[in-house]
Amino acid sequence: MTDYFRPLARTDAPRPVTAFTLAGGWCWFDQVEVLRRDAAPTVVPAHSLDDAILTRLCAPRADIAGMAMDTPRIMGILNVTPDSFSDGGQFNAPDAAMTQAQVLIDGGADTLDIGGESTRPGAAEVPVDQEIARTAPVIAALRGAGVTTPISIDTRKAAVGAAAMAAGADLINDVAAFTFDPELLSVAVAEHAPVCVMHAQGTPETMQSDPRYDDVVMDVYDALSGYVETCVAAGLRRDQITVDPGIGFGKTLEHNIKLLKSLSIFHGLGCPILLGASRKRFIGVIGDVPEAADRMPGSVAVAMAAAAQGVQILRVHDVAATRQALRLTQAMWG
Repeated sequence: MTDYFRPLARTDAPRPVTAFTLAGGWCWFDQVEVLRRDAAPTVVPAHSLDDAILTRLCAPRADIAGMAMDTPRIMGILNVTPDSFSDGGQFNAPDAAMTQAQVLIDGGADTLDIGGESTRPGAAEVPVDQEIARTAPVIAALRGAGVTTPISIDTRKAAVGAAAMAAGADLINDVAAFTFDPELLSVAVAEHAPVCVMHAQGTPETMQSDPRYDDVVMDVYDALSGYVETCVAAGLRRDQITVDPGIGFGKTLEHNIKLLKSLSIFHGLGCPILLGASRKRFIGVIGDVPEAADRMPGSVAVAMAAAAQGVQILRVHDVAATRQALRLTQAMWG
């Protein structure tokens, strides 16, 4: 019987002297919810856990692409695509991409995530040469303009990742966790590049047809654990790996909410957590906001709830609004 441990993250004061720091960051915990597939959840004192489990939950996370993980980091989304669900066609022209990159940086982005292939539900695969043509020149132009902000390439494909790294990217963010093109992992290993592995059930073409899980939280945890071990076996260090539960990728609204309520469980993987929920459909459904571009308030609310569970990287479209909210939230944490 496998146990899963979800630290009940807190940010408020006073903090008990017996509390533990979560992932070396800004949250603390003194209780843990223990989840099992064949039994009801229980809550236990944190000090009752084995040392190995506590170490995995508490150990400070290493820097990722030069970013310290001791405070929430904002990843600005730059889609250089004609068909992304929220901003497709707005920034696929080179000049527009450069302008938007500067807007994101000025708004407080700690890193940029540049993608040339939409992975919205129902999206078709983009040819490799076309995806390279969309992304690598923008990355090279940003570096040529003196931009030093860490850059992530959002791709499933080895050739795209290699071209992006050659152009100056720092991190590989793969929504398929190296299952679509395993050679992309070889690129990361050869470049000594940090990576983000995301959980998805199915492909963009099929993932929302009828997603099912025995238990979405534990199933996603197990899948991410397997992806991490695959990366380590290939030659990456665990401290180079970030995990993403994949909100909206092969999940119903109910699946998404359950994952969001349980985000702190993924600290048990010993890696930083990235959350990409910005403007997604479930926000529109719950908030009664049909248009993706109008979902900034709901997106910010989700991001702040994630930060309160110790999530280290918030992947968002609305950087300035998220940065403002985060500053106020951190002020209230003290």
